[in-house]
Amino acid sequence: MSGQRAVNESTIVVENARLVTPEAVVEGALRIEGDRITDIGDVERRADETVDARGRLVLPGLIDLHGDDIESHLHPRSGARMDTHMALAAADRANLAAGITTKFHAISFEVDPEENRSPELGAEITDAVERADDLMADHRIHARCEVTQERCVEAVEELIAAGDADLVSVMSHIPGKGQFRDEEAFLDYYRNSQKHTIEEAQELIKERGDLELATIRDRVHRVVETAHDHGIPTASHDDEEATEVERLSDIGVDISEYPITLETAKRAHELGMTVTMGAPNLVRGGSQWGNLRTADAIDAGVVDALVADYHPTSLLAAPFVDTGDPLPERVARVTKQPADAVGLTDRGRIAEGARADLVVIDENPTPTVTQALVAGTPVYRAEGSP
Repeated sequence: MSGQRAVNESTIVVENARLVTPEAVVEGALRIEGDRITDIGDVERRADETVDARGRLVLPGLIDLHGDDIESHLHPRSGARMDTHMALAAADRANLAAGITTKFHAISFEVDPEENRSPELGAEITDAVERADDLMADHRIHARCEVTQERCVEAVEELIAAGDADLVSVMSHIPGKGQFRDEEAFLDYYRNSQKHTIEEAQELIKERGDLELATIRDRVHRVVETAHDHGIPTASHDDEEATEVERLSDIGVDISEYPITLETAKRAHELGMTVTMGAPNLVRGGSQWGNLRTADAIDAGVVDALVADYHPTSLLAAPFVDTGDPLPERVARVTKQPADAVGLTDRGRIAEGARADLVVIDENPTPTVTQALVAGTPVYRAEGSP
């Protein structure tokens, strides 16, 4: 977790609000003492500070379990590398503007210089998050492990042992699996990335395709077991078949990220895994890879949480996409349910005793954060907002 600020000891009342609780939208006020919500409804109005929501919605701060947008701040253009702390500070503010108060940076420890990924850069970002004491949101590390690479596996295992990971996911990006349904899809991805030549992509196909399935499964088991030994939740990525999630559930994987088919999502849900889908998929109306639509998975009742993926603003927009569910249920997918999935039961809900991570939302013309509080401290206010 990012460096901790001093606990706010003041009292704050948020008034004239439409509070989105886990059960309903409640008109009224809430009281904050220190970093906790102490009262909701008819509250004591004497306080050190008053926040007037002016009839707007007040949501719990959003919880993003998988966001790799830090990469665009680190490398805003191919070949242009920015200072790590500068990139992290920019990501901090961009995520708060999108209502995200708890951010799990999905950092790849894959060896892929052309995609600006390496175990060394992953460690550098992790260190920056651990050391930072001037960030406003709560930043955490989601370590992504490409199990086709032993070096990546070893780097993630070292990170876990050092106590620097908050969530670990396992994946194997090989032709014929996950988002790459066949070799041509794999080649198209690298052809369109403008960072790899076709020859390099073909070399990756050979390198990863030569791995025995037993070797991949052994590495998955190693990483998951190491994570659980250290009390860290685990996720799988781009699960394609029901039998695959059954094996992953058997070894204790907690979360299924971006299941490829509805059948797979349904099976993961039945097994008690937390099923997460991309918010951009919902907002855009479909997967950029032609895989399972988030809207279809929600309609089937198998989506527990949404993640920002590459676009934080979509996580804020997602609860306002009409999926036929009441607003509290839509909000829970980006607040309470992702928080519960990783054991952060102190946040993600407007309730007495909960951590006071809150965002005030102006719904029109597009959902916009006007104010944000993190652990009871006002940290963000949009320019010109009353």
